[in-house]
Amino acid sequence: MASEYDETDFIDGDYEASRRPDPAASTAPNASRPPSREDLEHQVSETHSRLDQLKRAQEELERERVALEEARRRRSEFHTGREEMVQHLTRGIGLLQESEFCARRDAEQMAKTLGELRDSLVKVQSLNDEVWTKEQYAVELTKALTTIENSRMEWNSAQLKWPVLNRDPNDDLIAEKTETTVRREPSWTTLSFGQLCRLGFALTWPVALVLLGAAIATIVLILRN
Repeated sequence: MASEYDETDFIDGDYEASRRPDPAASTAPNASRPPSREDLEHQVSETHSRLDQLKRAQEELERERVALEEARRRRSEFHTGREEMVQHLTRGIGLLQESEFCARRDAEQMAKTLGELRDSLVKVQSLNDEVWTKEQYAVELTKALTTIENSRMEWNSAQLKWPVLNRDPNDDLIAEKTETTVRREPSWTTLSFGQLCRLGFALTWPVALVLLGAAIATIVLILRN
């Protein structure tokens, strides 16, 4: 049995759709028509609005750039400062440790030398030739000379270790006298105006007295003539 005839089988849907008029195109304004005053004002307003938005975006980006530059600078300062201080502190700790070790070693050696000098001083001070007997004189003298020689060796060794022992005692006396003299001598900058006036009068009154006597003698000679 033959199928019924359907006329839609011979109609191309895409072709028919392309032939239909577009409602939006029919209602849109004519593109070839020049823009009106209202259109131009609207476009200008939109352009200003977009410029304001771009300016605000530019200002925001500028603030972000400044903040990033500051953060980068501070970060660089942090790394540089940390490395610098690590180097300085490490070097300083090493130097101070070495100085502390040397100072402790010198203090220990100085304490040892001080004890040896004190022992030698006690031994030398204990020597008393008045208690020596005639029979033991030679033996006691030999012991005493040995003690003195050992003390002299201790003293020479201490002088080699500690240069402060080589300082001349006369230099200390001279320095002390000079300091005392400087303290006793008045300073011109510390005197008041009245003290300076009295001092000047004390220095100049003999000259003034001589001038006054010469003036009186001159006046007397003139009156006699």
